[in-house]
Amino acid sequence: METVPKSMRLHIALFGRTNVGKSSFLNMISGQQAAITSPIPGTTTDVVEKTMELLPLGPVVFLDTAGIDDTSELGAERIKRTMRVFTRADIVVILCEAGVWGAPEERILSEAKERKIPVVAVVGKADLRAPDAAFLKLLHEKGISSVAVADNLSPARREACVADFKRALIDCCPEDFLAVPPLIGDLLPPGGLAALIVPIDLEAPKGRLILPQVQTIRDALDADTAALVVKEREYPAMLARLKTPPDLAVCDSQVVDKMVADTPPEVPCTTFSILFARLKGDMILMARGAAAIAALKPTDKVLIAEACSHHAVSDDIGRVKIPRWLRRYAGEGLQVDVSAGRDYPENLSEYKLVIHCGGCMLNRREVLSRIQAAARAGVPVTNYGMCISFVQGVLERVLTPFPEALAAFREARQAVEAARR
Repeated sequence: METVPKSMRLHIALFGRTNVGKSSFLNMISGQQAAITSPIPGTTTDVVEKTMELLPLGPVVFLDTAGIDDTSELGAERIKRTMRVFTRADIVVILCEAGVWGAPEERILSEAKERKIPVVAVVGKADLRAPDAAFLKLLHEKGISSVAVADNLSPARREACVADFKRALIDCCPEDFLAVPPLIGDLLPPGGLAALIVPIDLEAPKGRLILPQVQTIRDALDADTAALVVKEREYPAMLARLKTPPDLAVCDSQVVDKMVADTPPEVPCTTFSILFARLKGDMILMARGAAAIAALKPTDKVLIAEACSHHAVSDDIGRVKIPRWLRRYAGEGLQVDVSAGRDYPENLSEYKLVIHCGGCMLNRREVLSRIQAAARAGVPVTNYGMCISFVQGVLERVLTPFPEALAAFREARQAVEAARR
């Protein structure tokens, strides 16, 4: 992250009136004293730059500017420097207070619109005065999404505010900065071989493979590697015919226990669904979320989030198999709700865990937005592949191709175990 050039980072510029709380907001987001704060107006003089990793967006640069209404002796020069930041900004954040919107904010909004820069409003000091319906309607009519924040937040509330802000950024982030991560090509050496264990899915149209399998084959070919496609029953015999083991094995999550048992220990392996956790979502957050399964109780509620609507078969993966495996693990009283299609429940906070499908029918922006909605509600989120691998006892094995995700899962699992003692 430290070696990423600034030119390749998403530039997020913070604008607002003098002493509105721009620097305090930057410190909250970064989790450190990135900028000096003071009740004295005009504390920020030159533009303050803070580079950081803002997952799931990646490397970013925050640009903290002087007040747009600075009337001090050097105010005109400071405002001139502030206005130059518009030429660098990919996203403009207007810091304001509830009920306060006037010429300074309109000036910022006008500059952003003229340059076609997306805008997010952060309504600060909400502990003193929360934004009312009229003010939120004003922002909505101006086409601005808004996030309310406050000073002296508890850790949990701070995380919720940060999740709110991330979701607003994801919703308006330029496509160039939502670049799709690799699917499988970077996990294979040049000329390498991936063994793809592909059960014939009853929900796939006759004569076709399901989309994640097709995309994985195509990505392997695009990376100048080879893909060996085989059903789970023939996998051991096919391995025995190879002169050298494959460089990676990938399976449908429903046969992950068999695949792990059949795959030599030295061969990295994973599932199609876990590959899609990286391609479409936030793999690190989902790996942490999988650890929450260990804390489930029979009286808890879990949400299965399907991103597409399909005709459910008798042994449907999301509606039948995963609920059955979860109840076997946590207790028969576990309540499992299913949300299908693009609709996403508003009562997420009622759930102890959200288990999302691979998201193959959604774009990356929408999946990230749904993940952040769960994070904002304080609910862990994982996906089908990680959930199934966890309850089958093989999650660490299938996360080995992804060391950061494996470390995140282990850390979260240790925290869960410590909380249970």
